[in-house]
Amino acid sequence: MDEKLALATFGALSNATRLRIVRYLVSAGTSGRPAGEIAQAVGATPSRASFHLTALADTGLVAAERQSRTITYRIDFLAIGELARFLLEDCCQNNETARSCCS
Repeated sequence: MDEKLALATFGALSNATRLRIVRYLVSAGTSGRPAGEIAQAVGATPSRASFHLTALADTGLVAAERQSRTITYRIDFLAIGELARFLLEDCCQNNETARSCCS
């Protein structure tokens, strides 16, 4: 992950609603959840949730799949891992204390 994408991704996560969406989608696992369900779960209107889901999709943290009139969103666990790796390896230079939190 390059610095520009890392900054955009951290920026996307710095919003409370977006962070709640990420947490919700992580708990949903690989099956994902429909946009309306996500909106309800995080206490957002459907249009607000759509705005935030688009911002997360733009960074690659979530992926969208349209099935007829329903859009299902899934967390991209690989993207989450790449962001964590960027933070640990690039920013923290593999500091042993920082890495010990992950084991």
